[in-house]
Amino acid sequence: MSKTRGFVLAASMVLAMAFTFSCSSDDEGGGDPSSSSGGGSDGDKGNDIGNYRTVVIGTQTWMAENLNYAVEGSKCYDNDPANCVKYGRLYDWSTAMGFPSSCNEDACSSQIQSKHRGICPSGWHLPSYDDWDILMDYVGGYRTAGTKLKSTSGWNGNGNGTDEYGFSALPGGSCLSSGSFGLVGSIGIFGEWWSASESNNSYNAYYRYMYYNDGYASWDDYDKSFLHSVRCLQD
Repeated sequence: MSKTRGFVLAASMVLAMAFTFSCSSDDEGGGDPSSSSGGGSDGDKGNDIGNYRTVVIGTQTWMAENLNYAVEGSKCYDNDPANCVKYGRLYDWSTAMGFPSSCNEDACSSQIQSKHRGICPSGWHLPSYDDWDILMDYVGGYRTAGTKLKSTSGWNGNGNGTDEYGFSALPGGSCLSSGSFGLVGSIGIFGEWWSASESNNSYNAYYRYMYYNDGYASWDDYDKSFLHSVRCLQD
């Protein structure tokens, strides 16, 4: 874990205090990426891109909101369907990639396609490490990208951004592999989005994260069994 990430996590522990809760598990949506049915009480939009806002940033077209597709194993933060409606759902890496759960522990890089669809809509894919870096470079670098890409609402305290590119990044938080949350990746404090890129450690994959109290949009690689948000990128 990076030194910056470690510092931020320590700060979040102070802010979150010493409470740990349990995520809900919402399996009723099934695990078939070809299904686009939605409209449940948690706002499930399926994986039909017509149900999502999109935005063109430079040469890329991104989802302008977090994926809210109720595949098996996806979760709402804090056992609250309203969080799925506002912030989208949370996914472990294998679920986001459409891989068997064993890929959370084993290296599966040989199965990753150049534009890997995973649970994204047809014609869209989970962004790779390089895809995310193209976005960061276009908006002026990762040190200020957080401020420019964050939504103008939804972040704790004074953590909202300017959203000058229409990306509307929201802090959906994350879940631990145990199904608990609170001290790591609290909702309103962290926004964390998977990439389609594994790290050198077979247990880890890269994700981009933003923190409410600074303007960075940083990289980290961590346990693939953690649950983070998903943004999809047009092929």
